[in-house]
Amino acid sequence: MIRTAVFFCGFWFLTALPALAAAPTDWPQFRGPTQDGDAQTAQLPVEWSADKNLVWRKEMPGFGASSTVVFGGRLYVTYYDGYGLSEEEPGEKQNLRRHLMCLDKDSGQVIWDESNDENVEKAADYKGFIALHGFASSTPVVDDTGIYVYYGTGGAACYSHDGKLQWQKVLGDKTHAFGTANSPVLYEDLVIINGFVECGAIVALDKKTGQERWRFDQVNRAWNTPCLVAVDGKHELVFSSEGTIRALDPATGKELWFCKGIDDYICPSVIAHDGIVYAIGARKSTAVAIKAGGEGDVSESHRLWEQGKGSNVSSPVYYDGNLYWASEGKGIVYCADAKTGEIKYEERLEPRPGRIYASPIVADGKLYYVSRDAGAFVLPAKPEFSLLAHNEISDDDSIFNGSPAVSGGKMYLRSNKFLYCIAK
Repeated sequence: MIRTAVFFCGFWFLTALPALAAAPTDWPQFRGPTQDGDAQTAQLPVEWSADKNLVWRKEMPGFGASSTVVFGGRLYVTYYDGYGLSEEEPGEKQNLRRHLMCLDKDSGQVIWDESNDENVEKAADYKGFIALHGFASSTPVVDDTGIYVYYGTGGAACYSHDGKLQWQKVLGDKTHAFGTANSPVLYEDLVIINGFVECGAIVALDKKTGQERWRFDQVNRAWNTPCLVAVDGKHELVFSSEGTIRALDPATGKELWFCKGIDDYICPSVIAHDGIVYAIGARKSTAVAIKAGGEGDVSESHRLWEQGKGSNVSSPVYYDGNLYWASEGKGIVYCADAKTGEIKYEERLEPRPGRIYASPIVADGKLYYVSRDAGAFVLPAKPEFSLLAHNEISDDDSIFNGSPAVSGGKMYLRSNKFLYCIAK
């Protein structure tokens, strides 16, 4: 029997039983089951270190900015090696290999590790902004049919649960100084990818064959992962791009509505709660709320509020009527009323976190912010600011770009050096 994950009204429902069974605590895609960093009531530790609340850690064979995903007792994570491990001596691009690694989630033992060299000669040069996150920035998405990854110029690929490559589809050869980072999304029999950098479009591929099913070309400077939003028993695929927030029919790619957005390139992904879409982004920092479910231009009818605070990289999280996010470079965290956009607090983290590229999670009423190189910060998810803990793993001086994944009371966190399992 086959088990299928179905997204409806903001929740995942699972049916039947496969050979590799999904679990209610799975974290199968970027930012979790509902694409918003909500770990529900998971009991995670507030404090951890190299010798406290660390269940295991696994040395990573290469670098990566992608997040870990969890499905059926296994972890899946991408990384790269062979090129671009040092900006001073990057090596030869022809040696670049992107990897998908599968591990046992309880022990960290590697089950399989598959390398991929497709189109490596077309990868961007390792320098500038590329050196901040490298060549494995897209988080996999997984269900009972397989594991789906996006390797930028290397294309989209599907792997079976025993690590066999099923198909690979190159979407385009274009590169950008910022690189590529958005992650695949599954909808029914489709894998949907924002291929703005490589081909200037959002593309839907057949999950079984990798053949193109539809393409939407009006994508402008968008580095974010599209979000599936449940509205009146149907789904909308919503993404934010320069100047415009759009919703597509995920089955056909037909545009459903569009709205005035944020006038700059956009990295953070939108989130949704109770039919309201929240988008933040751009260098000038902006947040916008839109009621989903419209038709055509909804800039006047469905745009609920705009606030001059935001983040240029990491995405927001919703909890108990408020939105929370962190500035990627200022070291400031924000809380805003989700109904009105009113800023409840705007506070600088201490010690200074430096850059924050990872998106936050919320678990059991606590917020978890992970900085690139200055540890992780735990705050209460309340409209009053306070700091519960600042956590560092003293013997890991590498970069933490990936967002946390949560499953069964355990948090999985990756750096360029290690993959960690953190739990009480």
